[in-house]
Amino acid sequence: MIFLKNYTCDVPVSRTIARIEDALARCGASHIAKEYGDGGVVTALQFMIAIGQQKHVIKLPANPEKVFQALKAQVSKPRNGTMQRIREQSAKTAWKLQQDWVEVQLSMIQMGQAEMLQVFLPYVFNGRQTYYEALSERGFKGLLPEKAGGE
Repeated sequence: MIFLKNYTCDVPVSRTIARIEDALARCGASHIAKEYGDGGVVTALQFMIAIGQQKHVIKLPANPEKVFQALKAQVSKPRNGTMQRIREQSAKTAWKLQQDWVEVQLSMIQMGQAEMLQVFLPYVFNGRQTYYEALSERGFKGLLPEKAGGE
């Protein structure tokens, strides 16, 4: 089996999201909101962080479908109901991974190992897309300055 953290998590998604919101609020985030997709499923958290005099909206997604694909690949002979159980587990696992990531990143910030914007930069949201999505859309062109003189 490949390394799959939290693949047996049994914490309800709502509780995990509440823990993420609490951690973000304790570290200065405001305007925390949930984004919902089809079927009333939470697909992302959005929140605002102040860095210096600027406020930035952050969109932190979870992708249960990708988790489902990873977990499903580990099942060699699915039995009746297995895929439905894996689908239900996928949301728990996706959000638990986000909780772990957020808590580690906030710890890094509080211990001076990283800065808030450094951590959340890929997730800065302009109302249409995240910074990472914008870079990806451009094929990551302009990500870093080109070297001068063929260095």
